[in-house]
Amino acid sequence: MNKLNNIPSMAENCTTTTSTSFYTTTITTTTNNKSCIAHIAHDHIFSILLLLPVDSILSFAMTCKRFKCLAFCETLWQSICTRDWGKNFVDAILASEDMKHQQLSWKKLYQQISQLGSVNCLRLSAVDDDLVFPTPRASHSLNFVSDCLVLFGGGCEGGRHLDDTWVAYIGNEFKRVLRWQKVTSGTPSGRFGHSCAVFSETLVLFGGINDHGIRQNDTWLGQILRDEMLGIKVSWRLLDVGSVAPPPRGAHAGCCLDDQQMVIHGGIGLDGLRMNDTWLLDLSNGMGSAAWRQIDTHMSPPARSGHTLTCTGGARMVLFGGRGVGYEVLNDVWLLDARDEHADWVPLIYNLPNIPKGVPLPRVGHSATLILGGRVLIYGGEDSLRNRKNDFWVLDLSALPTVKMRSDTLDPRLLPKKMWKRLKAKGHQPDCRSFHRACANHSGCYVYVFGGMVDGILEPGEASGLRFDGELFLVELGLHP
Repeated sequence: MNKLNNIPSMAENCTTTTSTSFYTTTITTTTNNKSCIAHIAHDHIFSILLLLPVDSILSFAMTCKRFKCLAFCETLWQSICTRDWGKNFVDAILASEDMKHQQLSWKKLYQQISQLGSVNCLRLSAVDDDLVFPTPRASHSLNFVSDCLVLFGGGCEGGRHLDDTWVAYIGNEFKRVLRWQKVTSGTPSGRFGHSCAVFSETLVLFGGINDHGIRQNDTWLGQILRDEMLGIKVSWRLLDVGSVAPPPRGAHAGCCLDDQQMVIHGGIGLDGLRMNDTWLLDLSNGMGSAAWRQIDTHMSPPARSGHTLTCTGGARMVLFGGRGVGYEVLNDVWLLDARDEHADWVPLIYNLPNIPKGVPLPRVGHSATLILGGRVLIYGGEDSLRNRKNDFWVLDLSALPTVKMRSDTLDPRLLPKKMWKRLKAKGHQPDCRSFHRACANHSGCYVYVFGGMVDGILEPGEASGLRFDGELFLVELGLHP
């Protein structure tokens, strides 16, 4: 508030009319040409501005020089970032080593995120005989937890399903070369197509498909352990969830909500059938009383596999894409708020033959990562002809209606232009890929991508030239504080 109190009074320069995007208010002036609003204390105006959308705040700044100084105050814009992005994102930005050595402008940062048009890719897995890297794989899990990257399982050459865990410390600093440590004991059995999400500082892993094609429905917890002599390790343990659990499955989607719950949807169950059920694991009362329950909804996304489910804050989540029961590849968007007593999925479905311009084509095996600004970064995947992609899209959730709205009020002709934006990719150009995995650091400014299926050299007698990839690269939002 000190910055606000030091702003000089410039009320004489105020106009008699203030316009915002929602209303126009005529201000009654006194005999000495000072408006009533000019006498309101700075901290009260500050509180009022935080209740307004950004376009109204910018309109308020145009009324006079004094209000411009007030509306452009860095203290205000840090609070706006906290309001719109969440405290955790802002705290992570402040803790970042990159930001500590730069003069951070919160207003400029907010503008850059709102107008984000490109990402910069950097390859991290450099060839070095002295360093050890995870082997190439796909349909694994990759998470950022306790300032570390944690990679588990996946499928690899020869049809084997891996049971190894790899850890690389990131911290708050940017590292071009990472040092991986391998954990081979006390891990879940080998599998691919499982889900693994972060609950506070704990990994929650569910399901997957093993070497024999058997679907799993076990739940595991993983925690980072640091030892001065042994380095960083991951401790896994099987979670007792009682007699009720989701049916066995793999290639499903999952995410953690509000550090209290995990939700999974769909996947491939027994006999290879795709599913459309939604399950919630309640961890709010501690690990000792964790229990699964099915979420019964009036509507539900069609059965599918290879899709993504991303938490966008609190108990809200967004589902995108995947492969349907007819082997068709989808690009529909579904919303769910698990806090509602009668939670229901809200669809935003496009007619595939008439996909509006500016909407990403149908895909399966892509990644969907929450980044700074409450946006979801969609990368890669493959279409119905198994053509792999390397494009980046941003799904802007602020353009989506609230889950409370009826689905028949959604106009797909108007929303896509606001919802979707394709980003240009600069720097390193990674191969087109699918069934890779991605995760963001705490600030949401850096996204790590590892592995997946990529196009390889077609050998005689082979039906395709697919190969497993072992590349790790970084996607940065290219912000310039």
